Amino acid sequence: MKIVDDVYTKFTKLFNEQPHLVRSPGRVNLIGEHTDYNMGFVLPAAIDKAIYFAITPRSDEKCMLHALDLNDSVDFHISNYEPSKKQWPNYLIGVVDQLKRAGHNIKGFNCVFGGDIPIGAGLSSSAALEAGLAFALNHIFNLGIDKLSLVKLAQKSENEFVGVQCGIMDQFINIFGKDENVLRIDCRSLAYEYFPFDFKNVSIILFDTKVSHSLASSEYNKRRSECTEGVEQIKEKFPEVTSLRDVSIEMLEKFKNELTSVIFNRCKYVVEENDRLHNACRALSNHDLKSFGSLMFQTHLGLSKEYEVSCEELDYLVELTKEIPQVYGSRMMGGGFGGCTINLVDNDAVEEISDMILKKCKTKFGGDGEVYMIKISNGTEII
Repeated sequence: MKIVDDVYTKFTKLFNEQPHLVRSPGRVNLIGEHTDYNMGFVLPAAIDKAIYFAITPRSDEKCMLHALDLNDSVDFHISNYEPSKKQWPNYLIGVVDQLKRAGHNIKGFNCVFGGDIPIGAGLSSSAALEAGLAFALNHIFNLGIDKLSLVKLAQKSENEFVGVQCGIMDQFINIFGKDENVLRIDCRSLAYEYFPFDFKNVSIILFDTKVSHSLASSEYNKRRSECTEGVEQIKEKFPEVTSLRDVSIEMLEKFKNELTSVIFNRCKYVVEENDRLHNACRALSNHDLKSFGSLMFQTHLGLSKEYEVSCEELDYLVELTKEIPQVYGSRMMGGGFGGCTINLVDNDAVEEISDMILKKCKTKFGGDGEVYMIKISNGTEII
C-alpha cells in the first residue's frame, strides 16, 4: 500500500534506521447507537481504513513524533511533557502519560504515522492513534501488557489527557477486531463475543453528508442527562435498576404517565435498541442479512423520532435507500446531527446506487457528499 510505503520512507529519511510497522484500524458500529454510556451493548467492527505507525525505541528519553499527513513534527521528553497547543500530539502524549502513571519504565522513541481514515466521518481516528501507539510501545519495549489493559489505558489517555469523555467501544474494537466478524461488547462487564459477518456479495458503504451541525456536542450531553433522569425515576419503584440496561420495555411502560414524553422516548429508544442488537446477533448467527438490515432501518427511525439525534440530511439519505431492493439496511451512524449513514448494499449495485445518492443529495442540499467502501478487518497488528 502506498500509505505504508510513504510512512516507511519518511521514517528512514528522518531517522536512518529500520522501523517496526504497526497497522491500527478505524471502526464502524453496525448497530447499538447511544447504548454505550447507558451500560448496554454495541456491535462494532474494525475496518480496512487505518493509521500506520513506523516506530523504533531510543536509548534516551526523547520522543520524536512526525504526522505524515500534516507534515508536522513534535518532540518531548518522557520525564518532562505537557499538553500541546497543536492538539494532535495530545492523543499520543496521553498514551505515554498513562504508561508512566501505570509504572512502566519506557525510554524515548522515534515515530512516524499516517493513514487513510477520513477525518470527521465518525470512523474513530482518535482511538486508532491512541490504541495503535499503546500497542506499538507495548511491542517495542516488551512491556507484556494484556489486550484489555491496553484498551483501558488508551481510553483513559483520551479521558484524562485529551479531555474527551469517550466510552470504551472505539479502543476496544481497535484492539480486539477480527476479520469477517463483528464484536458484541457488553459495556458494563466488558464481556465480548464475535459474530460472523462474512457476506461475500454485500458491501458496507458509508454515505458521508459532509455536514456537522453545531448541536452535536451539547445535545449529546443532554441525551446522557435525560437518560440518567429516567433511570432515577425508575429506581424509585425498581431499586435494582442502575442503568437503562436493566430496564425492560414492560417495566418502562409502567412509567408512561409518570415520565415526561421526552424522557420516556429517550428511554424507550435505548431499551429497544439493546433488544434490537441481540436480535441482530441472532440474525447474523442464522446468516439472515434481510432481518439484520431491517433492524438497522428500525434503529434509524428510533434515533430520528425518539432519540432525536438525526438531521434532515441523514433522514433523506436513509429514506432514499428504503425502496431499493439491493440495500438491505441503512441508518445514521455515530453521535448524530451530521456525519455518515452506514448501508449494506449488494456488490453489483454499489456504483449505481452511490451515483444516484450523491446526485440526489447535491440537488437537494447543494453540497458534495462522499462515499466510502468499507471492509471488516483485523484489529491493531504488526505488519
